[in-house]
Amino acid sequence: MSDTLDASLMARAVELAARGCYTTMPNPSVGCVIAHGDRVVGEGWHRRAGEAHAEVNALAVAGELARGATAYVTLEPCSHQGRTPPCANALIKAGVSRVVYGMQDPNPNVSGRGLEALRQAGILVDGPMLEAEAMTLNPGFIKRQRLGLPWVRVKLAMSLDGRTAMASGESQWITGPAARSDVQRLRARSSAIITGVDTVLLDNPALTVRPTELNLENAADIARDQPLRVVVDSKLRTPRDAQLLTDGGDTLVASAQGGQLPGAEVVVLDNGKGQVDLTGLLKVLATSECNEVLVEAGAKLAGAFIAAGVVDELIIYMAPKLLGSLARPLLALPLENMSDAVSVKIVDIQPVGDDWRITAHPVPAQGIN
Repeated sequence: MSDTLDASLMARAVELAARGCYTTMPNPSVGCVIAHGDRVVGEGWHRRAGEAHAEVNALAVAGELARGATAYVTLEPCSHQGRTPPCANALIKAGVSRVVYGMQDPNPNVSGRGLEALRQAGILVDGPMLEAEAMTLNPGFIKRQRLGLPWVRVKLAMSLDGRTAMASGESQWITGPAARSDVQRLRARSSAIITGVDTVLLDNPALTVRPTELNLENAADIARDQPLRVVVDSKLRTPRDAQLLTDGGDTLVASAQGGQLPGAEVVVLDNGKGQVDLTGLLKVLATSECNEVLVEAGAKLAGAFIAAGVVDELIIYMAPKLLGSLARPLLALPLENMSDAVSVKIVDIQPVGDDWRITAHPVPAQGIN
């Protein structure tokens, strides 16, 4: 089998895996292609936690044609019993002769066991293949397995001169409808959305995924499972009639003091200064199997996350507008010296309608490598 053909079929498996990025949480997105040479006989991807994994779906399509075939899987086939049976066993039972994997399981307690089970059954195992692409599919799952923390993505919207709102607080709308739809898709792939109590007091947001704004074919199915809403509220100032507490969705309030709020779970995470311990909050979310979290907050909380060194990715939507020197800044990050500047690596810039989306990673990134 040529390396070029292997890479092509693994690239197809990566494409298939991406179809599940909005619905598989807390599981990883995985794709599988089964082929005899360049003849594809089965394809599949993991659609939703609790349902069949990618390998099982591809084997169901291939049927008896799986015998003697090569399976291309973006993630090492699982070897343990979870909500579904082990995929390594399914591949062995189906009689595939070779498995090419994209990356090993990031869980250090099980990594390599699925591959070893395949080898013990006489199946040829090759890989990793397109490992970087395979890792890009599941940054949150990988980080949670390796470090016990979710992937933290901070979303910001600003004018061309780096302002987020007028001095009065007026901010609707800096960006256009295409950018707002893009944010909905960021929400949809997130296990939790974090905001601050000041945003709740100012805007009374719902922080839900709205299917009508996703611009995706399976929008209703994607929006079926809504992300957890998280409010950072050190003094429990969240109004009891806030949408986040009254709309029936799941809400967690992280506070520095004890208390109760009807409609929410309150967790006390005091950093010793009367503030919420942000790293502690992320650990709580990881324990709840949150892979990716999206911070949608004002300048103060967004700046606090960056200052704490827990941000993996910045998504900045830049609108072709000038709001002027009286308008509010992008971040509350009071730095005095150039040596204190936070360096970022810009990894992508894309037009989104009339706006631009900038993707950047803080340096050094709190990432998955």
